[in-house]
Amino acid sequence: MVSILQSLSKTVHLSLVIAILLFLGLYFGGDGFAFDQYFFSWLFRYLHVLAGIMWIGLLWYLNFVQIPSMPNIPDEQKPAISKVIAPKVLFWFRWAAFATILTGLIVAYLNGYLHESMTLGIGSGGGKNTAIGIGMWLGIIMAYNVWFIIWPNQKKALGIVDTSADEKPIAAKKAMLTSRVNTLLSIPMLLTMVAAQNLY
Repeated sequence: MVSILQSLSKTVHLSLVIAILLFLGLYFGGDGFAFDQYFFSWLFRYLHVLAGIMWIGLLWYLNFVQIPSMPNIPDEQKPAISKVIAPKVLFWFRWAAFATILTGLIVAYLNGYLHESMTLGIGSGGGKNTAIGIGMWLGIIMAYNVWFIIWPNQKKALGIVDTSADEKPIAAKKAMLTSRVNTLLSIPMLLTMVAAQNLY
């Protein structure tokens, strides 16, 4: 078991095996279920939640841990963050954002509320559609920020793309402030999504 836990790949693969076994147990241990629209709605909601945990988890790691810790890290140790850790974090961060939005839109489509939620429930009675719509729009804004503001500026700040020495701190500040905007939006976004699922 220790050898499995010492490898991230083996740990994730074992986690997937356990999840599949649990899924099969739930299927065969009960009355089963049809592989229909409801199943795919569940599947994409599950994937949506997994991707969202990765995305918001990394957003909060950056804002609650990495950014506040940088001033306390000696200059000679900072390249370990900027050259090794940050690029890996930003890889998972941006693709988790993409996966979260894509799977969320698929869930909304499969459950028949994509149009109503994207129009914030206007003309369809509000309530759940308004709540989930606000959450969806906040998520889309946040994903836009990730791909079109944070990532391009982080590439400059981290030296992934060539830029002048004067431009690096400006790019770093833009990325940090936009990341803070996403942190600001994350709690209301999660509130509206959970409200839509549980209060209506």
